[in-house]
Amino acid sequence: MSILNAQVRADVRTELAKLAGPVRLVVFSQELVAGDLCRQNEALAREVAELSEQITVEVLNPAIDRERAAAYGVDQVPALVVEGARDWGLRFYGIPLGYEFSNLIDALVVASTGEPALSEATQTALQALAADVEIKVFSTPT
Repeated sequence: MSILNAQVRADVRTELAKLAGPVRLVVFSQELVAGDLCRQNEALAREVAELSEQITVEVLNPAIDRERAAAYGVDQVPALVVEGARDWGLRFYGIPLGYEFSNLIDALVVASTGEPALSEATQTALQALAADVEIKVFSTPT
């Protein structure tokens, strides 16, 4: 059963045409912890990957692939890492559907380019920061 309907698939295919390079979706899944949610997250990643030859999917179990999970900083499931030429720190916990789905697609495009869509003024202001900053965005369906 498909998660994305035909119209959404067509729209996503159009957006994914903007990919500037390969992107990998690393899915962390653990059947015993969150079976149904993990299966849905894996299915979503695979459906999105089917829409572009630039996207590959790798599924890992954090209980088995502990070193990889630690390297990505993943300690929960379901989790999804969006990785371009390097790991930009883009993570999704839970299933990025609903309002979060467009953020997943945007993350794929940004990861493929390695360049954020920020104004020159914003980039200059960020370079003035004394230390790295970790930004976490939490959302919930309404």
